[in-house]
Amino acid sequence: MHRGFGSDGIFKGFKVENNQRNMITAVVLIALLMLGWELGLNYFYPQPEKPPVAASAAAGAEAPAKPKPTREGGLTDPAEIALEQKDLDQSLGSKDRVIIDSPEVRGSINPVGARIDDLTLKTHRQSVEKDSGPVRLFSPQGTPAQQFAQFGFIGDNVSLPGPDTVWTVAGGPLSPGKPVTLTWNNAEGLLFTIALTIDEHYMITAQQTVANTGPAPVAVKPFALINRTSATASLDTWTVHSGPIGAFDGSVDFGNNYDDVAEKGTVSGNGAADWIGFTDIYWLSALIPQDGARTVADFRSLGDAKFRADVIYDAVTVPAGKQVSRTTRLFAGAKESHVLDQYEEGGIANFGLAIDWGWFRWFEKPIFWLLTKLFDLVGNFGVAIILLTVIVRGVMFPIAQRQFASMAAMKAVQPKMKALQERYKDDKQMLQSKMMELYREEKVNPLAGCLPMFLQIPVFYALYKVLMVAIEMRHQPFILWIRDLSAPDPLHILNLFGLLDFNPPGFLAIGVLAILLGITMWLQFKLNPAQMDPAQQQIFMLMPWFMMFVMAPFAAGLLIYWITSNLLTIGQQKLLYARHPQLKAAEMDEKKEKLRADLAAEKATEPKAGRAKTPKPKA
Repeated sequence: MHRGFGSDGIFKGFKVENNQRNMITAVVLIALLMLGWELGLNYFYPQPEKPPVAASAAAGAEAPAKPKPTREGGLTDPAEIALEQKDLDQSLGSKDRVIIDSPEVRGSINPVGARIDDLTLKTHRQSVEKDSGPVRLFSPQGTPAQQFAQFGFIGDNVSLPGPDTVWTVAGGPLSPGKPVTLTWNNAEGLLFTIALTIDEHYMITAQQTVANTGPAPVAVKPFALINRTSATASLDTWTVHSGPIGAFDGSVDFGNNYDDVAEKGTVSGNGAADWIGFTDIYWLSALIPQDGARTVADFRSLGDAKFRADVIYDAVTVPAGKQVSRTTRLFAGAKESHVLDQYEEGGIANFGLAIDWGWFRWFEKPIFWLLTKLFDLVGNFGVAIILLTVIVRGVMFPIAQRQFASMAAMKAVQPKMKALQERYKDDKQMLQSKMMELYREEKVNPLAGCLPMFLQIPVFYALYKVLMVAIEMRHQPFILWIRDLSAPDPLHILNLFGLLDFNPPGFLAIGVLAILLGITMWLQFKLNPAQMDPAQQQIFMLMPWFMMFVMAPFAAGLLIYWITSNLLTIGQQKLLYARHPQLKAAEMDEKKEKLRADLAAEKATEPKAGRAKTPKPKA
């Protein structure tokens, strides 16, 4: 029988066809995974929708769907943005408003109802554009972006100030060292006072006092509330919480979102409230009750996407000729880590955990601390990320050396492994047992090469989380076109780097950083020893381009870390190949042997000239 038609040739042909089939299957699975990845990104990280076309004025026309929340929140509908600005111009034009002017915050207080309903953050812009204006946190009641805080009193059988009460103002503007006092006399022997102070950051303190000049004791309940719409909320995902938040008996509760409160109507905290309010990815408004005072703290749905966080003190009895006070603090500002930690050190339980670090904060916060220290040193967070990568790779360099030593040992025992595979090719269980025995005898660990990769996973995830939740990373530039390390690469190949007016879908939004990631991963894999299974080797060579598509929508800072890590790994591999020439030689021999085997397999499956024909049967 001709060798091309022998059992050996048939087996080799089957093996080639099987490898090709495995390769096609792998490509299809990768394509399906990329499609699923894109659908997942659109679900968890939806982009702002284009404003809908104005609805027809005809009767029965359906109202346009509300835009989905974006990662940072805020209004996205141009019509609502215009209405918001119009309402602000009308609401904030009153001369009776009390100005708030501190180093971090500017705004005003409405003496009608004693509402703090106008706050902007001086040190944070709306977008990466320098002329985009400060972030607005509080807006008056009735505006599309409604959010405000209010202080007051409730009780029975007594005349109390209400939402339309005009308070008398003394002092102002409200700034550090310059308090403002609001007073209202009910003309029945009770004088209500709200004394406001502000610090150099985002904390306003309200001391609510009831003075009884009447002949009989009076019982009242001081209260404080935050009222807001969920229409401006940032996106609530499994990695970053947005919505109701609070600390109860020292434990921070991330368990409820706006939909939960809307469904239940009222949600109460589990235990005494240390603080309670609403959070977005970068912003927080929270009430901190007086230490030791008994309170009821709830989240309430008011309908029409409006919600309220309440702190209601137990009734206090004010004897005749006496006065009673309760002090509540209002935090309204950016979730800057060092600021929250300062307040926590000042006695607010777990206030630093208003930043949703997640379960692995014990590792994320040290990475964040190191990044900020490097930033203080070099003044650029992109450079700080590169230096962080250098430090991480430097720490793991001894492990990389052991990895290469293990790889060299694995190469040395490969002839014995191939012999075992040939001997026990029909007994998989025995083959596994003999291979484990060989590993023990030769003191080889086949998983040692994976250790550096596994050790980098916590660092990679920690940096991902820091870029997601740390406001210190927001709008931080690197170089050239990278103006925000916490956002994806803005330049895409398919729209000619912004020259064409369209944005490709997430997994096709391939930018310069994603391409560099793919190239450096490909170069790194090329330096790795070839896999014994050809199909597995082909999948490894496809992996860099698959990861290029997967990582394209992620924050630019994360891609910079990975690219730098790949470049350092390539440098380490070059250095360690120089120290282990036998590994490089073994790899070259293996590649030559693999090439010869592939050529032989292809040749065995090709028909040859002069092959004997099967004789036809005689008549």
